[in-house]
Amino acid sequence: MEKQFNDLPARRQEQLMAFDRLLTIMDELREQCPWDRKQTMDTLRHLTIEETYELSDSILENDLPEIKKELGDVLLHIVFYAKIASENQGAGHFDIKDVLEGISEKLISRHPHIYGDFVAEDEEAVKQNWEKLKLKEGNKSVLSGVPGSLPALVKAMRIQEKARGVGFDWDEKQQVWNKVEEELQEFKENFNIENGEVIDQKEAEGEFGDLLFSLVNYSRFVDINPETALERTNKKFIKRFQYLEEAARAKGRSLSDMTLEEMDVYWNEAKAIKI
Repeated sequence: MEKQFNDLPARRQEQLMAFDRLLTIMDELREQCPWDRKQTMDTLRHLTIEETYELSDSILENDLPEIKKELGDVLLHIVFYAKIASENQGAGHFDIKDVLEGISEKLISRHPHIYGDFVAEDEEAVKQNWEKLKLKEGNKSVLSGVPGSLPALVKAMRIQEKARGVGFDWDEKQQVWNKVEEELQEFKENFNIENGEVIDQKEAEGEFGDLLFSLVNYSRFVDINPETALERTNKKFIKRFQYLEEAARAKGRSLSDMTLEEMDVYWNEAKAIKI
């Protein structure tokens, strides 16, 4: 028996009313706003990607007010896509209700340890069963669920996680670290920086890719997300470099006129004050 609105807790009623308000606004904008009327799934796609990266930035900065705002932007896009689809009365027609019901049914079917009789003692058992269920649903490959357009670093992580879900993985982190050292040696052999020999660029690129892939592998074994780690380093570098620029300007200097040793003084200042 489905729950009646008035039987729901007050906060859930408020949440549903807020969602209803967003759906109503979307209906009005789609009907009355020239820009909103013109949009298609294709025109929204790059904007959605941008909003997702903005949400990612706010999460990395642990900025809760900004996270709330960016979640709203992402939710708007979800509602927008569903609204556009609801206007298509042909094959593939759906609306936001179908989207919500679809993900609810998916979550129930993928969590038989909660909604069925499957026993999962830990997180790893849940992940492995998740991949088995996807194959039963028709996926021809465990890796078919990895989007081709993912950035390479994120894709490497997802590929390895998917493979681990069916038991294809290293047993110990030391084995993975040995692989990292092996790949590093192979790369050094193809990119000899000591004697300045001309290298096979394509071969060196392949070895460097293998090295990065093995480092991503090791990061999983020490519970580090490589994408998050690299992005935090990017942000740290930006902040320190901007400190360097500001410090140089305060002295009436330009970076292009300074030696590396002079710039290092300000760089080390930035490190010392934990920028």
